[in-house]
Amino acid sequence: MNASFPSTPAIPGRDPRLPLKLIVAAPRGFCAGVDRAIEIVERALLKFGAPVYVRHEIVHNQYVVDSLKAKGAIFVEELDEVPDDAPVVFSAHGVPKTVPAEAERRNMLYVDATCPLVSKVHRQAERQVEKGQHILFIGHAGHPEVVGTMGQVPPGQITLVETVEDVADLDFTPEDNLSYLSQTTLSVDDTHDIIAALQERFPQIVAPKAEDICYATSNRQAAVKRIAASCDLVLVIGAPNSSNSLRLVEVSERMGTDARLIQRADEIDPSWLEGVGTVGLTAGASAPEKLVREVVDRLSDWRAVEEDIVTAAEENMIFKLPRQLTE
Repeated sequence: MNASFPSTPAIPGRDPRLPLKLIVAAPRGFCAGVDRAIEIVERALLKFGAPVYVRHEIVHNQYVVDSLKAKGAIFVEELDEVPDDAPVVFSAHGVPKTVPAEAERRNMLYVDATCPLVSKVHRQAERQVEKGQHILFIGHAGHPEVVGTMGQVPPGQITLVETVEDVADLDFTPEDNLSYLSQTTLSVDDTHDIIAALQERFPQIVAPKAEDICYATSNRQAAVKRIAASCDLVLVIGAPNSSNSLRLVEVSERMGTDARLIQRADEIDPSWLEGVGTVGLTAGASAPEKLVREVVDRLSDWRAVEEDIVTAAEENMIFKLPRQLTE
């Protein structure tokens, strides 16, 4: 930690606030999948009129959810909360196959906002099962993306693996026909460790054609790695149920730098800044840039902020919208 700044008497014409170096990570905030999902809801509202129902939070960010509610979106957990004649959007995290099947049975108008990179994992799961492989799926139990991916294949064809320790407890042999996939928003380092453990125990295990962790998750973690060592504290803007945001906190802490997860600027405790000379700032893939600027403004209320941006990667990914909203 940097030494505490001594208090000094105010000098006329000089900023009385103590200096604070703010290192803002890039890339941060919205990814292409989140941009697409939000635009899907907005376009559905324009095309079909309010209300448009959304199964599950469209993305894990309360500010985004509240903004869409104000425009006429109604968020529900299950399809049985949606009237037959109302349009419904499926969240960016993906859904089990049973969900669109039920929507079709009820002749519902639905739009799938599943991130294309998650859909890619869904298709891989189907192909692996078609080849007779049992899937070992690396992910966090209960996360909507995990529920959705595991729901792409018949029960008994996929097994969840959450930790390296889980690998030793798997009831399979090196001769079994196995493959693996992973959730897209995991810790890059943790996932590599689990994959290494799987490959050591099951040398014949089949890997996906490309890494499943998405570009946005990898880039945001890489950006935190770039800034954390230079910081006394890292602030991560994101929801407590946002997997990729929680991973950013972990990345900083593993590098020895204290990190705090916040949803809005008003959650910052001024005491966190005691003895702090440099703060890092980033945002999970579901957090809009407006919330980043709110944090900068709040810090500027207390300290004389000198802002710097450190870029780990450039992003220009854009995903197409579903045809039913563009025709």
